[in-house]
Amino acid sequence: MNPLLRRLQPYPFERLRALAATVTPNPAKRAINLSIGEPRHATPPFIIEALGRAAHGGLANYPMTAGPPALREAIAQWLCRRHGLRALDAGTEVLPVLGSREALFAFGQTVIDGSRVGASVVVPNPFYQIYEGAAILAGAAIHCVNADVHAGFAHDFARVPHDVWARTQLLYVCSPDNPTGRVMPQDEWRALFALSDRHGFVIASDECYSEIYFDEAKPPLGALAAAQAEGRNGFPRLVVFGSLSKRSNAPGLRSGYVAGDRALIKAFLTYRTYHGSAMSNAVAEASVAAWRDEAHVVENRALYAAKFRALAPRLAQTLPCAMPEAAFYLWAQTPGDDVRFALRLLEEENVAVLPGSLLGRDADGVNPGAGRVRIALVADAGQCAEGIERIVACAKRHA
Repeated sequence: MNPLLRRLQPYPFERLRALAATVTPNPAKRAINLSIGEPRHATPPFIIEALGRAAHGGLANYPMTAGPPALREAIAQWLCRRHGLRALDAGTEVLPVLGSREALFAFGQTVIDGSRVGASVVVPNPFYQIYEGAAILAGAAIHCVNADVHAGFAHDFARVPHDVWARTQLLYVCSPDNPTGRVMPQDEWRALFALSDRHGFVIASDECYSEIYFDEAKPPLGALAAAQAEGRNGFPRLVVFGSLSKRSNAPGLRSGYVAGDRALIKAFLTYRTYHGSAMSNAVAEASVAAWRDEAHVVENRALYAAKFRALAPRLAQTLPCAMPEAAFYLWAQTPGDDVRFALRLLEEENVAVLPGSLLGRDADGVNPGAGRVRIALVADAGQCAEGIERIVACAKRHA
C-alpha cells in the first residue's frame, strides 16, 4: 500500500456521519439536510435532452483526453464572455475535465515534485479537503493560512514565512470561497501574483462557485481577469478550475474545465492521458449546450438570491452570520462548540449542518472553523425556510 494513504484524514462528511451515529434524530420531524453543498435545483431539460441525443451515437468510440474541439471552443468563448478576456486559445489554454474535484486533485500530482526536500503546498483554512489530499499524496506538506474573521474572512498570505514560500510549489485558492462566500479583490490577486513571481510557485484557483452570486451587476472577479488586468499575458503559473455542477445544476454530469498557462495545461494533458480521464462524447455534447446558454444560469441565480435575501437576515437575528458575496453557504457563528451545536440540532430538530471545525485544521494555535457551522441553502425554498426556523429555535434554546 502507498504509505501516504495513512496520512489522509477522514472526509468531513465521514466524520459527521460518525458523530451523528451517537444521537437519534427527532423522529417527529422530517429530516432536512443542509450539510452538503450538492445543488438540488432541477437540471435544465435542454441539457438532459442534449445528453440523450448524443448518447445514441456518442458511446461507440473512445473519447479524446483533450476533449472535442467544439467543447474546448465553447468553454473558451464562455470564459471570454464571462470574464472579459481579450483572448483565450481553445487549443492550448483550455482543457475539459471530469468536474473540478478530480482536476484539482490530479493537477497537484502533475505539478508537485515530492522528491524536493520540504516540498510544500499552501492552502486557505478552512478549505476543501481535496487540496490537502492532493498535497499529501504527491508527497508535500501543507501550510494553512487562516481566514481572519476581523478582516471579512480574508487570508493574509503576507504572513506566510519567507522560508515556507521558498519551499512552496503550489498554492490553492478558492474564490468565491468555501465556506465563507468571500470573493478575492484585485489587490489581493496582485499580491499573490507578485509572490508567485518571486518564489516560482503555481496558483490553482478553484472557481466552482463563480456563477452563484446575488447581484447581477457584480459578478465575482476571476483569476484570469485579475491576471489580464495586471498585464500578465499568457497567465504565467496560473490555472483556474470551474464546472457545470453549480452553474448548471448538473453535478452528476461530471463536467468542468481547467484553463490558463499553456505550459501547465500541456503538462496536465500529458498526465491525464495516462490517468485515463477522458470525458464521454455524450457528456461533451451536453456540456457544449450548457456552456453556450446563459439564460438558465441567470434563472438559477435568482432562485438562490431569493432564498438568501429572505433567510440570511432571519438566521442572523439569532446566529451571527453575514450575507455572503457568492456561493450558496451561510457561515454562521454557533452558541458554543460547533460540533455540540450540530449534534443538538440533529437530535432536537432533525436538521443536519456541517460543523465548521471539520472543514479546518489547527494552525497558529487556532482552528478558524471552530464555533461556526456551514449551512447549504441548496434545497427548495420551503425546506430551506423550515430548516432555518428550526435552527433558530434550537439556537434560542441553547443561547
